[in-house]
Formats: sequence, C-alpha cells, structure tokens
Amino acid sequence: MKQRTISKEVSIQGIAIHSGKKVKLTFKPAPVHRGIVFRRVDLYGKPEVLPHVLQLGDLVRCTTIRSHDIQIHTVEHVLSALKGMQIDNILIEIDGDEPPIMDGSAKFFTNLLCEAEPIELDGERKIFKLQSPICVTESNRSLIALPYDGFKITCTSADDRNIHTQHLSLDMNQENYVSAIAPARTFAIYEDIEPLLQYGKIQGASLDSAILLKGNQILSKEPLRFSDEFVRHKILDIIGDMALLGMELHCHIIAVRPGHALNAALVRNIWEQYQEITCPAHVKAKATAIPRIAIHQETDFDIVKVLNILPHRYPFIMIDRVIEITDDDALRAIKNVTINEPYFQGHYPGHPIMPGVLQIEAMAQAAGILMLKRYQYEQHLAYFMSCNQVKFRKPVVPGDQLEILARITKYRGDKVGIAAGECQVNGQVVSSAELMFSIIKVT
Repeated sequence: MKQRTISKEVSIQGIAIHSGKKVKLTFKPAPVHRGIVFRRVDLYGKPEVLPHVLQLGDLVRCTTIRSHDIQIHTVEHVLSALKGMQIDNILIEIDGDEPPIMDGSAKFFTNLLCEAEPIELDGERKIFKLQSPICVTESNRSLIALPYDGFKITCTSADDRNIHTQHLSLDMNQENYVSAIAPARTFAIYEDIEPLLQYGKIQGASLDSAILLKGNQILSKEPLRFSDEFVRHKILDIIGDMALLGMELHCHIIAVRPGHALNAALVRNIWEQYQEITCPAHVKAKATAIPRIAIHQETDFDIVKVLNILPHRYPFIMIDRVIEITDDDALRAIKNVTINEPYFQGHYPGHPIMPGVLQIEAMAQAAGILMLKRYQYEQHLAYFMSCNQVKFRKPVVPGDQLEILARITKYRGDKVGIAAGECQVNGQVVSSAELMFSIIKVT
C-alpha cells in the first residue's frame, strides 16, 4: 500500500476550544517518509513537533504533544482526520498552541483534506500488525487490543450514571470514517464544566462546538447527527490517539469508557511491542530515548513549565520560577514582586504592600505543584481547602524577591494533603502557614 500526501495547500480558521483564541491551521504537502509534522509558525524559528507517543504532554480532556517547552494541545481531531483519510505525510502549520475546534467533530478537517486532493507517493506505507493481545485498565475503564487483519474498533461509551450508554463496532476504512465517524461531535457532562473552567480548560467552548449532557437532557444547536453520536466520537478520539504510534496499525481495539490518558497508555504498550519485535536491544534503548518532556523528573521549572502544571493565569499566577524540588517532598520557588502588579493600585496608594492573602496563595501554588508531582502532573487538581497557623511578620513591597518554601507534611490516603508553607525576603521569614488540599481526579 502506497504512502499518501496532499497535492495542494489548504487552510482553515476557527476558535480553539480550550484557550478560546482564534487560530489558523494550514495543511501543506510533504514528501515521502516525512510523516505528520506540526509547525508552530507563531513562535520564533517556527519549531516543529512530531505527534508521537514518546512526546506526550497534558491528557486532561485533550491530547497534547510537546517538544522541549513547545507544545500543541487538542491534536486528536486533526490526527483522526488524517488517519481516517489515510494521509501519511503532511506539514501542519498552526499559529497558536491548539487547532481550531470547529463544530467539535473531524468533519471540517476531512472536507479540507478532500479539497487538498490526496495523492499517492512512491513509497510503501509502514504497517505494524499487532502480534499478541494488550490490555490496559483503570477502575471501570479498559482497552484491549487484539491481533486482527485490518483495523477494527468496538467501543462502549457511558457516563458515571449510565444514562447515555452506547455501543458500536466498525471495521475502519476511509469510506466508513468519512460517513460514520468524522461528523460525530464532542460532548461534555454539565457537572464537569466548572472544574474544567477552573483548570483553565474549555475557555472557547459553546454549543456551536460541543454537545452538552445535563441529566437526561441533550443540549445541542442542531439535532443529533447519529442516534449513537457519543460512542462514534469516542471512536474518533481513539483513531486520533492511535495515530501517535507513527505508522499504520492493524488490530482490533475493544474499548469500554475510553479516554485520552487510557488511549495513550495503550499506544505506549503497542509501541513497546513494536520495539521488542523489530529492534535489537541496543536500537531499542536508543529509540525509547527519543526526547520527551517528563516534568516529574525535573527539579527546576521556568515560568512556561509552571504554567503547564498550574491552572492559574494572569493576574493570579504567584510563582515565577521553581528553583528546586528535593526528594523529601520540599520545594523552593520565587516570585518577583514589582510595582506593575495590579493589586498595588489599591493596596495601598502611596504605600504599596503585597496583600498577605496573596502570600498565602503563593505558598498554596507552590505546595500544589508538590501535590501534583505525586501524580506526575497529569489528570489531577489540588484544591486549596484551608489554612491554619497563619503568621505575617514583615511587609512585602515592590522590589522584593519572594522566596517561597513548601514542604508536604502529611497525606491522608489519595484524597487530602497537608503542607507547611513559608515566604522569605533576603533570608528573613515574612509569612508562614499550614495548608490543606483536596486532590481530585479530572478525566
């Protein structure tokens, strides 16, 4: 089977579902063996990111790929359309950190690829045929991959209340994908909206780009495109996430309540099986060392990485840099206090002082990073619950550099954590507190 690309350049514009920003995406032809490549044209040097399982980032309600500090969120619908349309080589230029969501399906991308006129190249498509079964599970969720001559997905979709349970099994080819999968729109549960907004997600979401489920109600700007549209969209996501393998995959995937994190776990296991079968030991070791940001192994973070971990944004981000994380659950960070801080306009005019509550927030954010470190910064939020033994010893004024110290003192199972926090200026303690957090999982 020959590799394919497109014959001409095509573009599309829209709103990104998580950032809420307007973004332009352009598909460009690519030569044989180039693969799928994303290029950030909004950044200096136009850095490129390869969608591969070894370069995964955030998996909360989207699939994120990253290379060093460059990342692109919510790539699953674009990748799904490319795999559904059997495009092997393409350059995707994007002027933001997330493709446009359009109507929440992959239909706009498949239509765009049809307009770009796919063509064959002089090179054979790389195919991996699964050799033995693989299973990944998490609570009541599971994914099983079985050897199969072709690509088939059997999926059961359900929410926690089993109100919208749906099931579908399809052999995947281009015709089935375009007609039965690509038009299926993404959806959200009403009760999940507030936590996702607090996490900095779905800032650009609306009924134009998603279906909302509220109890038995289905809220949508148009009728459902399929009676089982939800499970079809889950299959759409699975196809997009399986594209992270970097080659054509032949297997039968049986999915029960899948999600991006579980999909990624399955792809990692498939990649490992491919490595074991095709690569000698020394080649395998080299290949698995493909650069991948693993923040949980680092001990200092600049502001870009801090923003990747914490859901806070301007004007409420209180950490400029993490200087050190030690093995005994302790962290040291800094916050540069400048007269440009917006709160100095009213606290107090003519005598600016950093509010004590913001010093507590700085300690809470530092401790929150430590809490999330336990979960490798993925799929969890640390909610600030309470503070005790709060003491303010000295005013903090513009020009000071706040050194923030946090140390975990106790965990209560996997639900609650307690930390000791302290702020210093020039080695002198200016404030301190004991902080309690509730740790919740976001799927």
